[in-house]
Amino acid sequence: MARELSRSTQLQQRAERYFPGGVNSPVRAFRAVGGNPPFITRAEGAWLYDVDGNRYLDYVGSWGPMILGHAAPHVIQAIEAAARRGVSYGASTPIESDLAELINRAVPSIQKMRFVSSGTEAVMSAIRLARAFTNRKFIIKFEGCYHGHADALLVKAGSGVATLGIPGSAGVPEETAQFTLAIPYNNIAAVEAAFAAHPNAIACVIVEPVVGNSGTIAPAPGYLQALRDITQKNGALLLFDEVMTGFRVSLGGAQQLYNIQPDLTTLGKIVGGGLPVGVFGGREEIMDMLAPLGPVYQAGTLSGNPLAMAAGSATVGYLLAHHKDVYSQLEKSTAAIAEGVAKLAAEAGVPLTTNRVGSMFTWFFTAAPVTDYASASTSNTESFGTFHRAMLDAGVWLPPSQFEAAFVGTEHNDVTLKLTLKAAAHAFKTLKN
Repeated sequence: MARELSRSTQLQQRAERYFPGGVNSPVRAFRAVGGNPPFITRAEGAWLYDVDGNRYLDYVGSWGPMILGHAAPHVIQAIEAAARRGVSYGASTPIESDLAELINRAVPSIQKMRFVSSGTEAVMSAIRLARAFTNRKFIIKFEGCYHGHADALLVKAGSGVATLGIPGSAGVPEETAQFTLAIPYNNIAAVEAAFAAHPNAIACVIVEPVVGNSGTIAPAPGYLQALRDITQKNGALLLFDEVMTGFRVSLGGAQQLYNIQPDLTTLGKIVGGGLPVGVFGGREEIMDMLAPLGPVYQAGTLSGNPLAMAAGSATVGYLLAHHKDVYSQLEKSTAAIAEGVAKLAAEAGVPLTTNRVGSMFTWFFTAAPVTDYASASTSNTESFGTFHRAMLDAGVWLPPSQFEAAFVGTEHNDVTLKLTLKAAAHAFKTLKN
């Protein structure tokens, strides 16, 4: 089914005059899947609408935060009410503590926190804090885990870096990257070897407890507990990057789902209800090293922005009040979507591995199990691109990269499931032709 994209094509050409590649974030350029990226003008519920009048069933959800659907009425009302009072003060507001209290109720390991404006900023600040607290320089991260675009974290970073085939990033000095130890995810022996090679020198282990930036990859049984044990044994901090998984895989994130208490946590996405926000927090004794109480400096004019705080309070407050219904619905809906398409792939003879944790999932175009970045990289990206284009033509919007997670929200229902399965059945026929 052909879509009209003449206006989007014109807008892409216009954007390329002002932005590198015509975009303000690389994956939006659709380089990994081909075709012209539609330009979106509005969204409602589970749907996106482009400038050419096309409607799409959305499984990106602004890369995760739209767990309650686009333009959820009570969230929009909260933003509108906040905007009428002024959009930024550069001063403390009561609603900052309102949202902090909600976050602490859902994620008790975050005893104290600080709001920032992005996930990148949250992780960058948390790493600085971990180094100061331990008085150590090295950090361990995992191949294919993306923690934002701060210099030290762009080593084997997954996400758009993997999508574009970039091994790291130009402009990152070797002197900076040398203190980042990138090792395979789900491999405890590699972690133990890194600690043995750098005794009393590793400040923290930072991990996406459920990887989302190589596609969805779950931790192996006992893996996260082993990370907790190793860091405690060696005097290092355990930092869970839950920017994606926080409030997504469960109300309390991956740390609740797997019953692990990290020292520090970063959050984002859902916490802002769709507006720009990030959070880093954890044990009180660590967080109290931040200025003005301690020697670790971090600041931001728009930190705790009242619009983001209002959207976040409306979203997180709703999840806290209705978490049993919300998460049981998300589990049921996501399982039906992920497994339904996997069944169609098997019937069509298309090699496919489906990974899912809660309401995030990925269809990998490989027959092999996907347990880390190396196995994710065996996926047939050409097949994924063909599948993506066919789904988009049928009105289903998937992440434009094999190495990104898809997301389900409360606005996905039986109607959207039927549309998805119908589109996928046609897409698999396209792959076989």
